[in-house]
Amino acid sequence: MRRADRLFRIVQTLRGRRLTTAAQLAETLGISVRTVYRDVRDLSLSGVPIEGEAGVGYRLRAGFDVPPLMFDAAELEALALGARMVGAWAGHGIADAARRALEKIAAAVPAERRPVLELRTLGAPDYFIDRAWRERFDLCKQAVDGRRVLVFGYRDRQGAPSRREVWPLGLHFWGSEEATPRWTLAAWCELRGGFRTFRIDALDEPQLTERRFPDADGRRLRDYLRAVSARD
Repeated sequence: MRRADRLFRIVQTLRGRRLTTAAQLAETLGISVRTVYRDVRDLSLSGVPIEGEAGVGYRLRAGFDVPPLMFDAAELEALALGARMVGAWAGHGIADAARRALEKIAAAVPAERRPVLELRTLGAPDYFIDRAWRERFDLCKQAVDGRRVLVFGYRDRQGAPSRREVWPLGLHFWGSEEATPRWTLAAWCELRGGFRTFRIDALDEPQLTERRFPDADGRRLRDYLRAVSARD
């Protein structure tokens, strides 16, 4: 790792944290504690407002920021692959946003690094993804973003049918199965009175309602994630 990148990562790591020890920084960056002490000292001497001391911990004074560093080749390749995977395995809206983001990145990086964005040694084919599936994903995404109740038919693991009215909280990707992207909808289910997870390819005639659900304590996405983690 270049020293400039390492110093930048130290600043980024310290941002938003109350206190970070030298040992934690060393583990995060894969360097020695002694190197952390030297880097923090050099950053402080250059005017970066790092508060704290060796043996206790460090933090960055609120409000300080640094200009972003340019991406290296590996980072550009990772961004390009990520954008292609999003384009292949998500809905139309996010796929278009990923393409636009990649165009902006290409316009911002130096000309000699742009060919990295065109490399196709890592790819994500999308020609087999059904258009109707993408439209269903977009519908669920619209429900999540707009905090609107989603209505659909669903069959549980025993095959029993039911009609669900849910509060869509988030969408999560789990890979693919038989050429179908496997995304699940995290939601609060009004019928069951609790959190439920639904495969979006299994939703029967999903419909977006005009009814908006509240930002209720105990029924947010972080509460869902906490509940799922507790079950595991």
